Amino acid sequence: AFAKTKRDVPKASRGYKEINMQAIKHLDHGGMLATFSCSNFMEEDLFYKIVQGAARDAMTNVQLLARLEAGPDHPLALGHPEGRYLKGLLLRRS
Repeated sequence: AFAKTKRDVPKASRGYKEINMQAIKHLDHGGMLATFSCSNFMEEDLFYKIVQGAARDAMTNVQLLARLEAGPDHPLALGHPEGRYLKGLLLRRS
């Protein structure tokens, strides 16, 4: 995980932005990218905004095809919200 503690989130955010910007720059037109964070401390909305900023900085138009999370083989215990650590985005260069 890029952010193992809450204090790591700012540094992790910069890392996620850079790695996603580089990946987006290398996408061909119509190419797809699945990007994920497995950090409990990285909130889903923040991750979305980071990737959105990476696309903007890469000067590339991308479409959000889906928000992703753990599959049915990885159930979430209702009393354990920390188990919802996996978040992802499926993007396509437009």
